[in-house]
Amino acid sequence: MIKVAIFIDGNNFYFGLKKLYGDDFKAMKFNFEKFCNFIANKREIANIFYYNAPLDITKDIEKYKLQQRFFDKISRIPKFNLVLCKMVKRRIKGTNEFYYVLKEDDIHMAVDLVKGAFKNTYDEAILVSGDGDFVPAVKVAREEKKKVENIYFKKSASTNLKQNCDKSFLLRKELLDKFFD
Repeated sequence: MIKVAIFIDGNNFYFGLKKLYGDDFKAMKFNFEKFCNFIANKREIANIFYYNAPLDITKDIEKYKLQQRFFDKISRIPKFNLVLCKMVKRRIKGTNEFYYVLKEDDIHMAVDLVKGAFKNTYDEAILVSGDGDFVPAVKVAREEKKKVENIYFKKSASTNLKQNCDKSFLLRKELLDKFFD
């Protein structure tokens, strides 16, 4: 049986869903296990990797708690690996206001994709992101004779990434509706 590894850019996925469903979107209601089984499409799931960063607890304790419950829920999915990255606080130049930047997620994802290809932990990879920064990692995986699929949202699609993958698939609202509990 073909072994598949699924790599989910959590931030990209969250904002893709939020753009489709608006402010009413509730991440806790999305069934990641059902979604991953669907995209694996009868292939054996070797691993699922989900990359994100914890929110700043001091900024909004309720959002932080909600996110922690979400992380706890998805961590119970078989073969699921929650990869926590850094959330870096940056000052808006000339003000006392701050914004946050997610760091290290892309590099962790790229390294895991390449490491899995070299260690032969999967036959095919599914990259759930529209970020063109993953093209070099995809090329290395394909050089190792691994197939790579790209699953993306329209607003975050990289033509270069799609062209460098064996297959690509656009996530539409009609499809995603069936993954909400």
